[in-house]
Amino acid sequence: MTGKSGALWQMVAGAFIALALAFMAINIKSGMLQFRDADLALWPINFSVFGNELDPLQNDIELQQSLIRSFLLLKGFSEADIQLSMPKITDQHANVYGSVLPADRYRAEVTVLVRTQDVERVKTTMQSVGELVKSGVALTQSYEFQPSFVFTGLESIKPEMIADATRDARAAADQFARDAEASVGSIRRASQGYFSIEDVDPFTPETKRVRVVTSIDYILR
Repeated sequence: MTGKSGALWQMVAGAFIALALAFMAINIKSGMLQFRDADLALWPINFSVFGNELDPLQNDIELQQSLIRSFLLLKGFSEADIQLSMPKITDQHANVYGSVLPADRYRAEVTVLVRTQDVERVKTTMQSVGELVKSGVALTQSYEFQPSFVFTGLESIKPEMIADATRDARAAADQFARDAEASVGSIRRASQGYFSIEDVDPFTPETKRVRVVTSIDYILR
């Protein structure tokens, strides 16, 4: 290949490379992570009451609800934090197989819900529920009614996390472009992805791991 032909070939090849880079895009996925404290606590306090007649059963329900309410107020909760639910009453004699009937015909399952933004107070008071048992409240444990801690401030941190993820993606794109001896152009397409909120671990549900993943296509030139 002559010198002129070689130079011409290099120019053509360079033009093709430049044209190809102009239409190339790189996809960058960037994940950002923050740790946030829950700002809402939901604490269901469950108890059971047994009896053979409904009127005395209702009296026992109201007595135990009153004991729980007094306990919570004593611990510093407000009336607005305490919500009473309708009792679930089961006739234990209705669907019995065989001739042996339960000693008590009726069983009532009742929940008193504590809903508050005072997460620390809930954590502290949960350690003192033995006082309720001593006062005669028949507390029950259930997987259905577990205390939960919620982070409700996602909307307020979304812009900050998306901005951080976008900056991180741009930095990664710049590094890739330098390695490819190119430069980063405009954004061709961007997807926010999704936000996830999870407990840090099973033992500290009041601390949340908030994560967002963004996907951005940058044009290279």
